[in-house]
Formats: sequence, structure tokens, C-alpha cells
Amino acid sequence: MNVRVQQRERTRELLLRESRRLFATRGYGEVSLAEIVGAAGVTKGALYHLFQGKADLFRAVLEQVQQEVARTVAHTADGEDDPWTRFTAGCRAFLTASTAPDVQRIMLVDGPAVLGWNEWRAMDESGSAHHLADALGELIAEGVIGAQPVAPLTHLLSGAMNEAALWLAASGDPGSGLVEVWPPLARMLDALRVDRTGG
Repeated sequence: MNVRVQQRERTRELLLRESRRLFATRGYGEVSLAEIVGAAGVTKGALYHLFQGKADLFRAVLEQVQQEVARTVAHTADGEDDPWTRFTAGCRAFLTASTAPDVQRIMLVDGPAVLGWNEWRAMDESGSAHHLADALGELIAEGVIGAQPVAPLTHLLSGAMNEAALWLAASGDPGSGLVEVWPPLARMLDALRVDRTGG
């Protein structure tokens, strides 16, 4: 990797790190490009060389956050052998990851507002929702959940979990809120099972 490419990557990492910190603490609307480049120690020209503007930079930050959450969900779920336990562990891991203040603000609050619902949902589908669809497909294939189209079920459950995460964000006490929100969500998930005698 040549020096110019290394410098470009370093500048990009600085901009992502500092803009993420600012977006998370103050919100997209309260942060200016001047503050971002000042915090990163780069020029506006350097920013515009890498991003089209503030919204494009935010999109890259959101993508980073979504990828981190998706990795956490996948890592947690993959630690379980039983398909149903893998599925529910992944759902709970998503909610737990969503209690982080920067995840709440960037992914759940500002994401849809800044990018618009359709673009935000498309990004969500390529992250956590993609893993959810895979898990549901596996459960249907194994007969744990009755045969049905995966896409609408994925949207319904993704919507429920995003709403639960937003409720946690607004609760003021995400730790205690998770204790309250998980049992009803777990019962809702359990209702999907063809044979629920095992738990």
C-alpha cells in the first residue's frame, strides 16, 4: 500500500471516528462539517475528497454501526448449537447491542430521519435483517416454524425488534428496560413454533 493510499485510509478512519462520536453525543442535526473536520484535524477539502457531504459521511458511520451490530448478533447466535436457541440468542443480542447510546442515536433515531425510511430499511436489510432472514429460513427448513414466506415474516419481526429497541432507548434505563421487554418478545417469538413443548 503506497503512502497516498495509507493517508487516505487514515483520513477516512479519523473522519468516521470523530463524526461518529459527535453524531452519537449530539445528534446529526446539531453537528456541523466544520466541527467534524476540526475534531479530525483535517481540511474540508480532505473530507470532500472522500465523502460527498455530511449526509454521505453519516451514511458511512451508520453502515459501520450496523455492521458492528450484525457481527455481534452473528457471533452470539453462532455460539449456540440448537437452531431455536441460536435464533432467540441472536434476537436478544440485537436488543442488547441496541442499548448502547451511540447505536440508539445513530442507527435507530437519526438513521431513518437523515436518510429516509426506504434507504435506511435497505441498509438494515443488508445487516441484521439479513441474518434474521437466514435464521428464519433455517427454522422453516427444519420444521421448527411452519412453512411460510420468509420475507414478510422477516419484516414483521425486524419491525418488532426495532420498535423494542426504540422503546429501550426512550425508557431512560435500557438495562432494566431489557428485563421488561424481553419476556413479551420471547413469548411472541415462541408463538411461531410448530411444537412449543420444548420451551
